Parts: sequence; C-alpha cells; structure tokens
Amino acid sequence: MSTIAHLINGDIVLSGQRTAPVFNPSIGEPVRQVELADRGTIQAAIDSAKAAFPAWRNTPPAKRAQVMFRFKQLLEANKDKIAALISEEHGKTLEDAVGELQRGIENVEYACGAPELLKGEYNRNVGPNIDSWSDFQPLGVVAGITPFNFPAMVPLWMYPLAIVCGNCFILKPSERDPSSTLFIAQLLHDAGLPRGVLNVINGDKEAVDALIEAPEVKAISFVGSTPIAEYIYTEANRRGKRVQALGGAKNHAVVLPDADLDNTVNALMGAAYGSCGERCMAISVVVAVGDHVADALVEKLVPKIQALKIGAGTSCGLDMGPLVTGAARDKVKGYIDAGVAQGAKLVVDGRGLSVPGNEAGFFIGGTLFDHVTSEMSIYQEEIFGPVLCIVRVGSLEQAMQLINDHEYGNGTCLFTRDGEAARLFCDEIEVGMVGVNVPLPVPVSYHSFGGWKRSLFGDLHAYGPDGVRFYTKRKTITQRWPQRASHEAAQFAFPSNG
Repeated sequence: MSTIAHLINGDIVLSGQRTAPVFNPSIGEPVRQVELADRGTIQAAIDSAKAAFPAWRNTPPAKRAQVMFRFKQLLEANKDKIAALISEEHGKTLEDAVGELQRGIENVEYACGAPELLKGEYNRNVGPNIDSWSDFQPLGVVAGITPFNFPAMVPLWMYPLAIVCGNCFILKPSERDPSSTLFIAQLLHDAGLPRGVLNVINGDKEAVDALIEAPEVKAISFVGSTPIAEYIYTEANRRGKRVQALGGAKNHAVVLPDADLDNTVNALMGAAYGSCGERCMAISVVVAVGDHVADALVEKLVPKIQALKIGAGTSCGLDMGPLVTGAARDKVKGYIDAGVAQGAKLVVDGRGLSVPGNEAGFFIGGTLFDHVTSEMSIYQEEIFGPVLCIVRVGSLEQAMQLINDHEYGNGTCLFTRDGEAARLFCDEIEVGMVGVNVPLPVPVSYHSFGGWKRSLFGDLHAYGPDGVRFYTKRKTITQRWPQRASHEAAQFAFPSNG
C-alpha cells in the first residue's frame, strides 16, 4: 500500500512517522496510507517557508501572478485526474468533483489579479507639500487547515491568494482524502513556484496544535466543524495570531406559498442531497410557510428522493455517492434514530441501503423528515449527511424568527415570487450568506465567503476582498520634504488641516 507523504521545500518527504489509513468509501476499504507529521517534520516545513519568505516578499506582484496563470492552466489540463482522486477518497460523484475544482480555479483566477489587488492608495498634498500613501504588505509565514469535504476547493480558497500577497504558506489538509490536495500543490510547483513558498504537511491534531503554537506562523485560516473552529480561534488568538475560522451550519430554505414548487423541489434535491449532504452550505431544513405548502413539498419530494441514483463515487451519471467514512455513516444513522425517537415523522428512510457490488461501502440513502420541531436534535445540530427536515410555520415572520434564533448563521435561502417578501428577508435575516431562489448562495471568487454567529470566528471572511485583507497588513507613509532654506518653528499643538 502506497504512503502519501509531505511536500516540504519543493520535495516529497517521508519521515517514517505514524500513519493512518485512507479509505475508498465506495468499497469500504483502505487504498493508501498517509503519514502523520510529527513536530519535527512540521518545524522543517516552517523553516523552509521562513527561509523562502524574504525573496518571495520582494518578488513583484506581477511575477507572482504569472505563476498563478500557469497554475490555472495546469489545473484545467489535469481536471480529470484531480476529479478521480477526489472521488476515490471522498466518495463524491465525478461531476461534483469537477464542479468543486472549477470553483477552486475561480479563486486562482482572482489571485491572478494580484497587481491590482495590492495597489495602495495615494494622495498628494494632504498637507502643505506633504504626500501620503499606503501599501499592503505580507504577514510572513501563514497556515491553512482544510476539511475533507472539499479537498481541492477549500485549499484553493486560501493559498493562491495568500501566496500572491507575498506570504509563504503551510497547508494541513484533511488526512481522510489528501491525495488530490498534494497533487494540486505539486502542480503549483510545476508552474514555477519557488521552493519553500508552499509546503504541505499531512497530520492530525498534533499537527494542528504545532501550527497554533509555532511563533513563526502569523495567521491561520481554518474551515471545519464549530468545536474545532472555536478551539483554533481561541488558542491561536491567545498567542497573538490572526485567525479566520469557519465552523458549522444549519442552513434553512424558506418556501412561501407563491413559490414555483416544481423548481423549488428540484433546487432542494441538489442542495440537500448533493455530495451526500457533506457540505457546509447544504440545505438541511425546509421551513414551509403553511401546511398546504408542506404537504405539497412532501408529495413532490418523496418520489424524487426514492429515485436518487446512488453508487460508487468514481462512476458517472450518479446523483450521490457514499459518506466519507463508516463512522460518518453511523453518526447519520444515529441522528435518524434520534429523530424517530423524538417524534418526527420519517417519510423516507435511507437506512439499510445496500449498493450492489459495493455492499461494504459507506452508503446511506436520501432521508426525509416531516413535522420536525426546533427542540429536536435533527433540527438543532449539523448532521452532515443526506437528511432533509421539514418544519411547518404559519408565516414568513415565524420562519425568520426560527432562523434568527438558531446558533448557526451560515447560509439560508428564500423561495418566492414576492419582491417585498424577499427584500424583508434579505434585510432582517441574521445569516451571512443569503439566496433568493438560489439554494446554495456560495459567493463568487471576487466576493467573500463566511457566515454569522457560531458559523464564523474572526472578523474577516474567506477569499475575495476579505482574503486580501486577512493575508496582508496595511502600512501608511506620510512624507514631506521641507525647503532647504526654510526655518520652521516648533509646533506644540497637534497638527491638522483646519
């Protein structure tokens, strides 16, 4: 069985440390193993990044951008191989893996604009013969910790932008599906990235703690569950690091009586069951305004859920693959058991699904609950699986109050033809990313991604303009050249232009 190694100073490195199995969830068996870095390996990556930083910081932004242009071309040329690696180790369908990669490539495209993104501001004669300007300078060595559910896209949210801003980056991807992440990082070196600017270390909590504790690491970006996000934010912030930590979600879709129900149901199917529900932007709760709306949704959803094409992620033409691990599958089953025990109506039961030829895979079918209430664990907690819950309310105001009362505020959407209702919803809902007739309102690369409340720890969102601010620090220079023959008196009052 092959071992997935680390990428340090441009070289593939094996240090003979602990390993963990990497499964193909479609067959339920390990296909590789990944080395888990110890602190010595992590320090070697940090030292490599630190050594590369002075030269990379002084490289013109246009030259940094040229590396990203070549990187984009290599990503596009290798998309089929990357998608196959994602599908094999994560389980998502090939089409979904290609879509994930494309959204990552869009962030590389944004990073190609580095000369424009890093332009400072300039004002002449802010005072008598005084000019002032600002520029955006890199932080130094920065790190990213990324989740299993998007092994290509989320790392591409982080290091392309950090690198074109002049930083050196250490990436710790998920140990569950690291092959595509490592391969993509190698492509960046093939594009001409100097050694040491990007390092990839595979590991578990020991690696996370080492990055948090290392004084050379100036900032950490994280995407994952809320408990880990809060832990990383607290510990890294306490050590004076800049942190953006994106956590969990419970995303609601509100359906008004005037919505186009056929289009709404099709949108909900993809948003709830795409990638087996393993998305932080997945719709897991439908808030139906009116019993007749809920009844109609159930009637239309049931046959579509029962007709889902489920199989090995590396096959084509599927709707859904397996969950990433056996433990994830069992956790989702536990939530379904709890929903039944707490009184929700189980309309479609995905437990017990067996895929012919892949009986040992980590599969679970699409599941639908009705008559869910806010006290139930299937409503309160992030399930991260193919489970959709329907909550019934009497008005848009009740729906909004339900959403605003939830601890998470990542994403939400409203299905309606009523512009007044949509405007009210967008204005008053306490959620960071909002869609109107858009079920997965993930911002494009030139905006920024992030939720509110316990879905985000830190002041800045991921990628886009907030990403530039996160990976740089502003320096403002005020300059004056007095005339040589002038004789100026001391000024004791605070200077102003008044």
